[in-house]
Parts: sequence; C-alpha cells; structure tokens
Amino acid sequence: MSLRFRQLQAFHAIMETGTVTGAASVLGISQPGISNLLAQLEREARLPLFERNKGRLLPTPEAELLFREVDTVVRGLDHVAQAVTDLQNKHPGQLQVAAPHLLSFGFMPREIARFAESRPNLSVSFQSQYSSKIQEWVISGLFEIGIVEMPILHDTLNYQEFHFETLATFPEGSHLAQYDVLTPELLENESFIVMGPEHQTHRRTRDIFQAAGRTWRTKIHTHLSENLLSFVKQGMGVAVIDPFTVMFDEEGGYQTRPFRPSVMLDLAIITAKGRPLSAIAQEFLAQLTPAIASYATHSDTGAAAS
Repeated sequence: MSLRFRQLQAFHAIMETGTVTGAASVLGISQPGISNLLAQLEREARLPLFERNKGRLLPTPEAELLFREVDTVVRGLDHVAQAVTDLQNKHPGQLQVAAPHLLSFGFMPREIARFAESRPNLSVSFQSQYSSKIQEWVISGLFEIGIVEMPILHDTLNYQEFHFETLATFPEGSHLAQYDVLTPELLENESFIVMGPEHQTHRRTRDIFQAAGRTWRTKIHTHLSENLLSFVKQGMGVAVIDPFTVMFDEEGGYQTRPFRPSVMLDLAIITAKGRPLSAIAQEFLAQLTPAIASYATHSDTGAAAS
C-alpha cells in the first residue's frame, strides 16, 4: 500500500468540512481533484470510506477510525507550518489569540472586531484549532490567549472555566416543536447527529440516555458543531448544539428546545503560567471574559492541576 500525503489531506478536509466542495475550498484545488484523491485513497486502502447518498458523503465506521490517525499526521504538519508563519509575523502590539472552531464562525470575529474599533493600527493573529493544540500553542508562546474545550491537559496553564447549556436542535417543522422541553423519553426514536465519541457532549448525552433507560440512536458522526447544525437543517436528525453555533447562525431552517437533563459544554480561557501578558492581551482579556461569561450558566477560576 502506497498512501500519499495529499490523499490523506483530501480525506481529512472532507471529514472536517463534510463536503467535497468544502474540502476543495480549504485545500485550494478543484472538486474533481478532491474526488480523484479520495478515489485513489479508497483503492489503496481497500476500504469504503464514504456512503454516497443523493450527492452527500456519509462517513463509514472505517472512515471515523481512520480519521483519528490521519488527524494526527495532517494537523502535525499544519502545526509546523503555522508555527513558522506566526514566528515570522510576530511583533510587539499584536493580539495573539486562538479558539476552537465552535467560536470561530461568529463569536470571536465579533469580539475581535469590537476590540479593534478603537485601535485602528491593531495587528491580529487569530487561529481556529482543536483544543489540545491550542493549549500547546499558548504554552509555547505562539499565542498569549486561548479558549479551549475542557479538560486542561498541562499544569503550566492558568484558566477560567465556563459551563454552557447545550440546546436540543431539530429540523424546522418537526413534530418535536409541540414540546416545551425535550427529554430522552421524547427523543428515544429520533436519529441523532453527534460529535466524535471522545467529545464531552457525546459522552454526556450517551450517559443521560443510559441513566434514563432509553436507547440513543446515533446516525451521523462529525467533528464540527457547524456540521451538526448543517445536517439538522437537511432533516437528517436531532443534535445537541452549543449556544454559540446556534446564536450566530443566520440561515434558520431549524428549531431549538431545552434538553433535560442538561448536556453541558465546558470551555476555558487559558494563559501561560509565568509569562506576563502584554498590555494588548490584558485589555482584550478584560473584554473577552465578560463577553463569554454572558452565555454561561456559571464559571470557575483555577489553574491546571499538576
């Protein structure tokens, strides 16, 4: 078997974006090029990686398992390239902040724009990435401020933790709209669109259904909250989604209800221990903290345990 990095990169981009079109946009190559690379990978691996249904690509279980390994390889190289770029561009007075994808399509652009209004010469380095990488970036000094999903993995980080209640989200016009609150009993026969099995909302939703003695029917697994909402809009099922993704979506095509017992999402703002923040970072942190807290049910301040 002779796998090429470009094949793995195309597969990774499809899994991340959910479509060939999205992968083509991310990698800057044509849609036929993406399709060709995927076909090559499936031939080399001798595995069916996607089911094709009415023009959509649905990952197979084999694809989900392969993605975990490919993600390490692709993100490792991306991390090296980004580190070089950030070191080349780093200069005094630059705001350096990183956040997970769920905050990057609305909340963080809004907060950075609000911060820049009174600072016309502000230079910004902002990156969206998985939480484990963001923690590494903040420790290494590539970014001064990070927002991450819990848990905190390193004892060299200070953090303030925030807890957010997710919303049960379903297609517009669904019979579920008749209920004011949704429960495992009401959702037992519904198909669910879920984050990967290691994600905190996946584990917590599973545990809630098990505790209620109800069957949780997962249909689609993905790795981005934006993908969850997109599949809901297409009528593929129900999802529990963070308030940021729902709040900053402008398209509609879905409805939400509280879910009980609550499925909580835990985030934290992190900085590096022993490294003083620049004046710019301190000013942005003073704006960011109450802004994100306004969406939370409660928060805690602490430092990573050794």
